[in-house]
Amino acid sequence: MSRYIGLIGYPIKHSISPFFQQAALDYYQLDIRYKAWETAPAQLQDIVNDLRKPQNIGANVTVPYKETVLPLLDEVDELASSIGAVNTIVKKDDRLLGFNTDAYGFMEVLDKEGHFDPEGKRVVILGAGGVARAVSFTLVQRKVASLAITDGIFERASALAENLVSYNKGTSPSSKGLKSDVNAFQWQNLSSAKTLDNCDLIVHCTTMGMKDSPQEGQSPLSLEVIPKNVLVYDVVYNPWPTPLLRLAQKAGANMLGGLPMLVYQGAASFKLWTGREAPVDIMFNKAKEALTGGKG
Repeated sequence: MSRYIGLIGYPIKHSISPFFQQAALDYYQLDIRYKAWETAPAQLQDIVNDLRKPQNIGANVTVPYKETVLPLLDEVDELASSIGAVNTIVKKDDRLLGFNTDAYGFMEVLDKEGHFDPEGKRVVILGAGGVARAVSFTLVQRKVASLAITDGIFERASALAENLVSYNKGTSPSSKGLKSDVNAFQWQNLSSAKTLDNCDLIVHCTTMGMKDSPQEGQSPLSLEVIPKNVLVYDVVYNPWPTPLLRLAQKAGANMLGGLPMLVYQGAASFKLWTGREAPVDIMFNKAKEALTGGKG
């Protein structure tokens, strides 16, 4: 009997996860199918409960459910609980366990592809959803000097900033440890170049500019406000390059796209489901092929 892993999100037409995850499963000749389960909000509870069926192994969770899925699970690991977002569900016996591999994927790319050490740096985060939560908590752990968060809904940004301040205070005190200065600001302030002056890293964590999204073709920043030599990291991977990264390139900024993060977080999820080391090179090759081939 074939077993199944699914991708839970809405919409998910743009996703290439099924292509590279299936390639990894096939590499080990596992009789497991990775499926895209587009899930309308009213279906979420039923789809998550269906994971308990014998043929199902687990799931990835994507926009917009990384936060709302938490109460539907039996247990959430410490990192995902601190972050307040889950992107990977693993069925163990009859229980559904929640994990966050976005944090790992984000830092792997920053270290390996961006060669960027966040300690002591000034960072601006665009967005305050599930991915932004993982990114923000990871950066605080890596001792950024400052973290400024904005979102189209200011209350979300403010709530995330408050969570991070509380988390910051709760970490084990170290005389040499930096305490990150965390604050939230209004989205409208992004129209002023002064807002991004002196920052070292901008991370875009909304769906703006994403293929098949309501804001396809749009950028959260205009050309004029992007500082030269800043690192712009757009977690959106489809299309490549995104509207934001096109502008970043024109502005003379450095760029990181979302595809490597997608693959690295997917590789960490793969290991949680199967207990095997993910064939990362195969996953990368298939992801690039799916993206450039226009699949999904």
